[in-house]
Amino acid sequence: VQLQASGGGLVQPGGSLRLSCAASRSIFSFNDMGWFRQAPGKQRELVVIITSGGTTNYVDSVKGRFTISRDNAKNTVYLQMNSLKPEDTAVYYCYADSVATTYWGQGTLVTVSS
Repeated sequence: VQLQASGGGLVQPGGSLRLSCAASRSIFSFNDMGWFRQAPGKQRELVVIITSGGTTNYVDSVKGRFTISRDNAKNTVYLQMNSLKPEDTAVYYCYADSVATTYWGQGTLVTVSS
């Protein structure tokens, strides 16, 4: 299984970006998917999870600003990021959990700076 993450870039504070995570097989097969991020010099942290049933769980720091969604027909999960802050700067990694293992995307860099 391959996960292809995209959509990162440079944005000013208050701006928006949409990340995409495209899977090479049906995302119905995964228990849950989501995004982690790792800022420079910091540990990787979980940003958001979306379960196969559509339940979502966000880290407090992004609640009300980030929205995860899934398009089952396109085997893709999206992360809409609004009102971005400099502290959101990080490499964002998508993942997908199956019964047997966890799959990771390659990471996409988000830089929030004026």
